[in-house]
Amino acid sequence: MNILFIHQNMPAQFKHVAPMLAREGHNVLFLTQNCRKKLPGVTEVIYPAPRAVSKNIHNYLRRFEDAVLHGQAVLRALKKLKQNQDFKPDLIIAHPGWGEALFLKDVYPNVPLITFSELSYKSRGLDVGFDPEDKTNFDTVCRTRTRNAHILLSLEAADAAVSPTYWQKSSHPEVFQSKISVIFDGIDFDIVSPRPEARFTLPDGRIVKRGDPVITYVSRNLEPYRGFRTFMRSIPHIQKQRPDADIIIVGGNSVSYGRSPTGFPNWRAAMEDEVDFDPARVHFMGRLPYDNYLDVLAVSGAHAYLTYPFVLSWSCIEAMAMGALIVGSSTDPVREVIRDGENGLLTDFFDAEALAGKLVGALDTPEKYAPLRRAAIQTAQERYGIDKALPAWRSLVERITDKKKSPTAENAKVTPMPSPKNRATRRRSAARRRA
Repeated sequence: MNILFIHQNMPAQFKHVAPMLAREGHNVLFLTQNCRKKLPGVTEVIYPAPRAVSKNIHNYLRRFEDAVLHGQAVLRALKKLKQNQDFKPDLIIAHPGWGEALFLKDVYPNVPLITFSELSYKSRGLDVGFDPEDKTNFDTVCRTRTRNAHILLSLEAADAAVSPTYWQKSSHPEVFQSKISVIFDGIDFDIVSPRPEARFTLPDGRIVKRGDPVITYVSRNLEPYRGFRTFMRSIPHIQKQRPDADIIIVGGNSVSYGRSPTGFPNWRAAMEDEVDFDPARVHFMGRLPYDNYLDVLAVSGAHAYLTYPFVLSWSCIEAMAMGALIVGSSTDPVREVIRDGENGLLTDFFDAEALAGKLVGALDTPEKYAPLRRAAIQTAQERYGIDKALPAWRSLVERITDKKKSPTAENAKVTPMPSPKNRATRRRSAARRRA
């Protein structure tokens, strides 16, 4: 088959499934704006980013216009693929978050489409209104509802969809949930597994290892959605109890979700201004190469993972697979994977002092929490490995493509329902025959 993947940042959630399908003999193309990593057997096709949204468009419609522009850009790229390479897909797998899947079924109505339905936004009950420091109003509520337009249009058009967790599936309207299979992206345990001999070099040149008093925090970007404010506010409490602890913070200074701080260039600067702590023991590492990031998790004595009711981070499962002891926020996406006192610890998202207490407790009595580390590894391996994800993807692809090969409603012979007038005529004719 000709299989087309679409995501503006390659490879994203498809880094394992696209090469698998290529290995199985399919012709796999990946349409993207930005190829961050090449995949074996997969041909990347770059399409240019569309123009910016109109300056004077209604605020609620900015994301939707941007989605329409991305959808149009994808169609232009597909037209060029057909002209230049005579490529027509037999299956499309796309992330709808930026509008790239918006018009696919209009151009290829008989080509099966699987969307990666990561999250459906809600004006109440998820991230909006969760944090009292981020004030919401009626405008926020209405804008959030509109934000879902292109996501729901894409899901309605899709033949099937995938969500990585059950909680994320439940965020979508119930009417569409029967379309959605839960398949986590998949962890490669040949790479992501405990490293007892790991070492990590701090910016001051000191080297830390497993067993040292090390507390870790990881996020793609340091921002409130991932509990950065709460973690920073926990540091004075940590340092009061364990001044010898090294605190390693990994993440960039951009904003992935939510808003930028007022009056500061980024959330790190805002929290450094608010929180008084000993900087000699707090190490901001920025973004690290993947292997170095895994070394951070490997040497962790206690790892903080906090999130709004939002998309679960890969780093949460990766930390579990590395054998880190996670102190997580007691929010729905985290509770799906971490059971308090069994394979990790849970704490209130906003309670910085309670977070500090649990992190310090893990440093003070590491032997007490060794069973939780082992259980975390077991949870990751039993539920979230590529050995589970790839067969599930293969089964879904086979089911959807086989279904499309069978006779469809438009090809089957259909007996039209008689109009009311025709039914009345037949009743009179039948009555005359009986007479």
